[in-house]
Amino acid sequence: MITYLRCERGFPETGEWCPGCWLNVDQPTTGEIDDLKTRFGVPEDFLNDISDIDERPRVERNDGWICTIFRIPVACEDQDVPFTTVPVGVMANGEYIITACYYANNVLSDFIDHAQKRSIGVNTAVDFMLRLLNSSAYWFLRYLKDVRDKVADAEGDLRESVRNEDLFRLMNLQKSFVLFATSISGNHLLLDRINRLYRNELDHELFDDVSIEFRQADATATIATQMLDRTLDTYASVISNNVNAIMKRLTSISLIMMIPTLIASFYGMNVDVGFSIDNHWAFGCIIGAGLTLSVISCIVLRKIKWL
Repeated sequence: MITYLRCERGFPETGEWCPGCWLNVDQPTTGEIDDLKTRFGVPEDFLNDISDIDERPRVERNDGWICTIFRIPVACEDQDVPFTTVPVGVMANGEYIITACYYANNVLSDFIDHAQKRSIGVNTAVDFMLRLLNSSAYWFLRYLKDVRDKVADAEGDLRESVRNEDLFRLMNLQKSFVLFATSISGNHLLLDRINRLYRNELDHELFDDVSIEFRQADATATIATQMLDRTLDTYASVISNNVNAIMKRLTSISLIMMIPTLIASFYGMNVDVGFSIDNHWAFGCIIGAGLTLSVISCIVLRKIKWL
């Protein structure tokens, strides 16, 4: 879908394109992509790069166009990994600004709503990119908090019972942290690149605010990733200890049961073992000896904490 918005305070929507207009392209169809290429002259390479879900943040020039690609966070409710990141492209040629994202997201719509509530306007394409990057940093921090809450829930379940399902859930949350950390780092490097290219055109106060937001998001993602790594290592040690404890108990039980079995085997042989066949106390003595040795074994194993 293509939405036309005037680059004035609040980004008022208009029904058709006009000079100085912002074209917001959200999950474009094939016909809309063709329209961008034929009507507005957007280079096909830019559109192909933005459609690649693994595209990294960068700035590229082509035929008078400047394409800035950065990554934004999205929630994936129907997938194993609850949060991931996707590329967004900002293309400008001095006449108009075009944003394109092939994936459903909250960043662009929230950016428009926030601008309309605060009556925010932009004067240059660089100012527009900085404000959009600032919005993406806000959503990174918001989703990082959501991921931390999900991690806390999974850890609570694991404390009650270590299950494979909970471990897989933590592993998928770890993937979200890694994706966020990588994308935030790439966006931060892109911000430094914008500073070098447009130093004289920048609103330096806005640039500093955006840079602070990304540093905070970067630190939050890094710390959360490290904590989750250590948590998973801890649970791996717990599982290993549990397995060792179970094996010790099974070994102890086998040892205790082996003693009376061994004694009964000796006295079951067809040789003289010291008891007359007419001795009525023979069976009781054998059973008693086996039980006594088993009790002694239990006491010894309890002392060495194998039981």
